[in-house]
Amino acid sequence: MLIVTKTVSFDAAHLLTGHGGQCKNLHGHTYKVVVELGNTPPLPGQPEDMVMDFKELKAVLQEEIVSPCDHAFLYDTTSDVECDIAQTLQKHGLRTYPLAYRSTSENLARHFYDKIAQRGLPVTAVSISETPESCATYRK
Repeated sequence: MLIVTKTVSFDAAHLLTGHGGQCKNLHGHTYKVVVELGNTPPLPGQPEDMVMDFKELKAVLQEEIVSPCDHAFLYDTTSDVECDIAQTLQKHGLRTYPLAYRSTSENLARHFYDKIAQRGLPVTAVSISETPESCATYRK
């Protein structure tokens, strides 16, 4: 199997409701997202020795991940606290990005994996780093 990866990054704020540590407070990260694609089977219209054109992959990641999340507040729609913060931000025309679960790196990796897979791309893994020393990876 041939595998390619593409890395994008975005800056966002979040908090983790119910967390016992410092991440219960509002804070931000520069997230690095690494998307891995494999070519089994090859994508329609692509040669067998190429998984996907990097420019095309970058455009998908920009649309699905960077544009909606960059400089936004990532929030859990099941948390009253986070919804209150999001509503205040929205009232003032500021960006938010709703999730149906906590905005942990693990959940973000799974969330972005699903978004890329829904586009019909042969995604094999998505990794998220919120710091240079910490990374979460989701593989189906």
